[in-house]
Amino acid sequence: MMNSIQTVFTRPNVLFLLDGIKTTLLISLYVVILSIVFGTLLGLVRNYEKQFFGKLAGFYIELFRNTPLLLWMLGCAFLIPGSTILVKASVALFLYTAAVVAEIVRGGLNSIPKGQFEAAHSQGFSFFQTLAYIILPQTFKKIIPSLLSQVITTIKDTSFLAGLGIMEFTRSGQVILGKVTKTSEVFLIYGFLALIYFIICFTLSVLVRSWHKNNSENV
Repeated sequence: MMNSIQTVFTRPNVLFLLDGIKTTLLISLYVVILSIVFGTLLGLVRNYEKQFFGKLAGFYIELFRNTPLLLWMLGCAFLIPGSTILVKASVALFLYTAAVVAEIVRGGLNSIPKGQFEAAHSQGFSFFQTLAYIILPQTFKKIIPSLLSQVITTIKDTSFLAGLGIMEFTRSGQVILGKVTKTSEVFLIYGFLALIYFIICFTLSVLVRSWHKNNSENV
C-alpha cells in the first residue's frame, strides 16, 4: 500500500490535482455569482410580468430545468462559435444554474406577504423601490439555505466538464488514472477525488445547517 501511495501522490501529481481543485472552485464561483444575478432577474420577471417577457422567462426556466445539463454543455461546446471549450461549457453551466436559481428566488418572492407592497405604496415607494428596499432583502434572507444548497450542487455539477476534456478536478484525476497500473492505485485516486468533494460539500452543508439553525427564528 505504501508503494501505491508513493506512486500516486508524487509532488507533480499532487500539484496537478491542486490545479484541478482550483479550476473547479473558480468555475463554481463565477457560475454561482452570475447565476444569482441572472436568476434573480428571471425570477422577478416571471413573478411580476404576466405578458410576453414573463412567459419568455417561464419558457426559459422550464426548458433548462427539464433537460439534462450535459446536453446543454455539449450543445454550447459545439454550437457556440469562437472562445475556448472551458468558457463554452461554463456558459452552459451558468445558463442551467440560473434557471434553478430563478425558481428558488420566485419561491422566496411568493413567501412575502402581498400586503407589504400595499404598505410600501402607501408610504410613497414605487414598485422598483419596494422590490429593492423591502421585498428582495427579505426574499434573500429566506432563500439563503436553498441558494447555498444550489452552490453545493453546482460544485458537483462541474464534474460534468470532465466529459469535455476540461482540466477541472475530476478530469485531473482521470489523467493520473491513465498513468497507474495497479488496482490499489486506482482505488487511491478515486478515493482521493471522493474525499476532496466530500470535504468541500460537507463543509458547506454544515455551514448551511448552522446558519439556518441560528437564524430560523428570525426568518
